[in-house]
Amino acid sequence: MMMSKINAHARLLFAGAALTALVAANAPAYAATPADTLVLAWAIDDTITLDPAESFELSPAEFLGNGYDMLVRLDINDTTKVTGGVAESWSVSEDGLTYTFKLKPGIKFASGNPLTAEDVAWSFERAVKLDKSPAFILTQFGLTGDNVTEKAKAVDEGTFVLTVDKSYAPSFVLNCLTATVGAVVDKKLVSEHAEAVTVSADNKYDTDFGYAWLKTNYAGSGPFKIRDWRANEILVMERNDNYYGNKPALNRVIYRHVKESATQRLMLETGDVDVARNLDPGDLEAVSKNADLTTTDAAKGTVYYISLNQKNEKLAKPEVREAFKYLVDYDAIGSTLIKGIGEIRQTYQAKGVLGALDASPYKLDVAKAKELLEKAGLKDGFSVTFDVRNNQPVTGIAEAFQQTAAQAGIKVEIIPGDGKQTLTKYRARNHDLYIGQWGMDYWDPNSNAEAFTSNPDNADEASVKTLAWRNAWDIPELTKESKAALLERDDQKRAEGYKKLQQEALDTSPFVMIFQQIEVAGMRNNVKNYKLGPSMDTNFVGPVTKE
Repeated sequence: MMMSKINAHARLLFAGAALTALVAANAPAYAATPADTLVLAWAIDDTITLDPAESFELSPAEFLGNGYDMLVRLDINDTTKVTGGVAESWSVSEDGLTYTFKLKPGIKFASGNPLTAEDVAWSFERAVKLDKSPAFILTQFGLTGDNVTEKAKAVDEGTFVLTVDKSYAPSFVLNCLTATVGAVVDKKLVSEHAEAVTVSADNKYDTDFGYAWLKTNYAGSGPFKIRDWRANEILVMERNDNYYGNKPALNRVIYRHVKESATQRLMLETGDVDVARNLDPGDLEAVSKNADLTTTDAAKGTVYYISLNQKNEKLAKPEVREAFKYLVDYDAIGSTLIKGIGEIRQTYQAKGVLGALDASPYKLDVAKAKELLEKAGLKDGFSVTFDVRNNQPVTGIAEAFQQTAAQAGIKVEIIPGDGKQTLTKYRARNHDLYIGQWGMDYWDPNSNAEAFTSNPDNADEASVKTLAWRNAWDIPELTKESKAALLERDDQKRAEGYKKLQQEALDTSPFVMIFQQIEVAGMRNNVKNYKLGPSMDTNFVGPVTKE
């Protein structure tokens, strides 16, 4: 029953792609893209700003990752490490509170202005004082609007010093600095476009720090300059000839906003684009069978899960939490709904992250689930609601789970909604079951450990609202362990601490982990050196060439 349900859904996906292909079969062929330009079809409607101090969405992370540089970058060859960005070297004081960065000499912004430690310090000051969504990545180190100029400062043109409030694990601090909120912006250029602001209760400073201007403009030093952005339409980047590193092989990169997978595939087949970025399993399969095309993929730091609200007294029973983990047909979901775009994963930490635990003890076992439900005093089952965003693959996964849960006597009522509807309800802790995704804010184990295994205050009015809080999972001991891992400066010991946290969550948490996202792309055969990175800001297009 379960397999037939998923197979039917998969056939619908494939049929939809085939129908689109038939409709467009007589459409005129497009001319090949220019030899010096890479053209990508991608859903970029989540781009709402180009300002590194504010941007916190997926597609703009890629644009900023190619257009800006940071002090340090994630090492894409070994994601447990960082490598130099504009910093040539760095050191940490014996007490673990002071980080000193020596900058590479002679770096220039795309504008031609020299990049100095003063630009780095001002970029930190700007992000902290603007205090937009990603600012917490910096403010968690004790930086505030009042102290940032002292805690993040230039001591000379080539030396930047950051002082943190606790002796954190250096790997944690450095990984946070790879996030796009840490991008170095051109102080001189942005300041020229800053607008005066009247100081008031809502505006603490007499300047907007170029906020209005940088939403749609560019002030970076990366391999590409962002030249044009039209929301929900196009973004254009051009080679930055002032870039200090290996300069891009191509003159420009164009991202065209195309939302539908089937449309992207057709544009790829006709040569209207060089790369398609949002391929569903059916279109991915079609691309892989086309001799003129090829594919590439990379595991991303995004995990998908089903969560059980512990405010529901039935779902709060330990036996019920465990039973739900035996009511997912992981094999069937892996071979159909997420084929090529995800990998079954039962722990909350993404592969490639320091201390990631590889453990998959659960499989579909209705008899085991029934045994656990009987132990919980729920032999005859019960009814719950399931809030599900109406897109794929989560809808298909929810429907599959509904079928297997019914076999154990659990009646699951799916409540579909758009992302805003389901997320708003989830954030208010008004759900029974919820299916969601969680992407890492920065490539460090704390990003997911804090989300899934930390809940400092389980009260409804709590200020810290992690995923554990959203599901009313009150875990003071795990919260202590999570915080302790931040202060463990030995990476090996730190990794062991995070493995222990994952194992405890696997055994006892209200999270049924399902899979880790695999980002995929289809491309023309003449595109060379195009690779997806482990994070969106490491999807580098500088090395790409075309034959």
